[in-house]
Amino acid sequence: MREALAMAELALSTNETPVGCIFVHQNTIIGRGMNATNASYNGTRHAEFIAISDIFSSTDPEGKKKYGSKVLKECDLYVTVEPCIMCASLLRQFGIRRVFFGAGNEKFGGCGGVLNVHVANGATELQGEGGDGEDGAEKGGERKRHEDDYEVSGGWLREEAILLLRRFYVQENGRAPEPRRRGKEERVVKMDVEPLVEGKKKGG
Repeated sequence: MREALAMAELALSTNETPVGCIFVHQNTIIGRGMNATNASYNGTRHAEFIAISDIFSSTDPEGKKKYGSKVLKECDLYVTVEPCIMCASLLRQFGIRRVFFGAGNEKFGGCGGVLNVHVANGATELQGEGGDGEDGAEKGGERKRHEDDYEVSGGWLREEAILLLRRFYVQENGRAPEPRRRGKEERVVKMDVEPLVEGKKKGG
């Protein structure tokens, strides 16, 4: 996660939303990414997309591609912020094994923040003693598991990830419209981070 935070720091230094990630395969980092939506004017250039592109563009000394898409089924992702719904879906399609994230994403999170894309592709259908649906949930039922579900665990180095985001949102954004830019010079980064409530740490 420290390596992912380093990527987020790099993003912050280039006026990008400070989200960074790494993909780990057999204890080796094979892909790194950071947000690049401002530089590219492309809303899909999230850290996860860039890291996956990094993996697929890797070549050996002879110029041959080192990895195919199947390698992601054996990878763990470390990312500073919970993957958004778009990225959570991408990870599911590639069959990622596990995801570890720092800060939760209550507005766009796809791994528990808003939707649970990592479990049953976000389906709300439940099964329990009473059968499928909400009645099953009332009798202790659980969300149906699917073969392509992946494990998720959140809260890792959460405070550092949150402080990076706060630093970004108080700094001047030269591309923002004039009315939104006013007053930023008076803002300061709040250093206190609310503790993660017991039981809120995401898991899958």
